[in-house]
Amino acid sequence: MGRLEERFRMLRSRGERALIPFITAGDPDLETTERLVHAIAEAGADAIEIGVPFSDPMAEGPTIQRSSERALRSGASLRRILELVRVMRPRVDVPLILMGYTNNFLAMGETGFAEAAREVGVDGVIVVDLPPEEGEEFYAAVRDCGVDPILLASPTTTPARAAMLMKATRGFLYYVSLTGVTGARSELGSDVEASVAALRRFGDVPICVGFGVSTPDHARSVGGFADGVVVGSALVDRIDRAASADAAVDAAADFVAELKAPLRAD
Repeated sequence: MGRLEERFRMLRSRGERALIPFITAGDPDLETTERLVHAIAEAGADAIEIGVPFSDPMAEGPTIQRSSERALRSGASLRRILELVRVMRPRVDVPLILMGYTNNFLAMGETGFAEAAREVGVDGVIVVDLPPEEGEEFYAAVRDCGVDPILLASPTTTPARAAMLMKATRGFLYYVSLTGVTGARSELGSDVEASVAALRRFGDVPICVGFGVSTPDHARSVGGFADGVVVGSALVDRIDRAASADAAVDAAADFVAELKAPLRAD
């Protein structure tokens, strides 16, 4: 059993929902990223998405775009991020998920990346712009290496495609709660709960909701019907606004603790 499956089983047994924060590796630098991962894991994160910066992140809003630009300027790369995971893995017991774009991963080759991810202790991978129909070789390679390929569904996903995604994903299914790019929102879409309920007809894989989840109230609402929440832009924004690396680590940990509180069992 992989770390993601084990984590969700544990949470379900406790009646809890997962909190999965996202940070961009290398923003503002890889040393601070390491500190952030440790801090948010201790603050209550159940898994952590580590964004691989890319020069053309088409699914991202301004907040994540700017974080990718800062990370690339600081010298972050996929190989350096994999090495960072290797360093962190002995002291971080929560699942670590790499999230990025096709070019990042395929530059190493399907098998090359999959084997490297397994070696350093990556638990899952989300490739935003690689649907399963186009990424059969890549997803097969990571599955064979024990790395969970986490697929995405959206409000425009058809029932037939939803059934396929629920069968093919591993770890959890990432439900994108809105059409458009990432970014903090003041309100969530009114149809998210119904969409998650519709997905559940096709299997019992955990479903986590992201894109726009920005506050503890959002987390509480989504936790009422989904298995977990993913929070990215609102957290990255706090890291960006901090006056120093120390302040960024403290702000991130405080925010993660606030987000996790309503997801715990009553």
